[in-house]
Amino acid sequence: QVQLVESGGGVVQAGGSLRPSCVASGLSISSPMGWFRRVAGKEDELVAAIGRGDGGIIVYADSVKGRFTISRNNGENTLYLQMNRLRPEDTAVYYCSKVIAPTGWAYSRIKSTDYWGQGTQVTVSS
Repeated sequence: QVQLVESGGGVVQAGGSLRPSCVASGLSISSPMGWFRRVAGKEDELVAAIGRGDGGIIVYADSVKGRFTISRNNGENTLYLQMNRLRPEDTAVYYCSKVIAPTGWAYSRIKSTDYWGQGTQVTVSS
């Protein structure tokens, strides 16, 4: 049974940093993985994704490039999202998910699967 458990969200002031993590069981974190964020009334947004295995290609949403970094620790089966220089518009619930890209690995082609965590709330105050 696949389980993804996110943690590490919180409340920070604009300009601050957070590092949510996602611990996986029943699934290898070396799979293609992504972080999404959800705001009520809006579509889910892919924030960052990393391809399969060592050297997996990484893609980011334009809105977070240069501020966020996705990474993983295979030994701990954990996915991370280092979030720096946070802005109020980054406020959302952040989820990790196994992703697929059946038509090619590119930001616009990456899709989530049925494997999601429960999410972790990130709130950035101005």
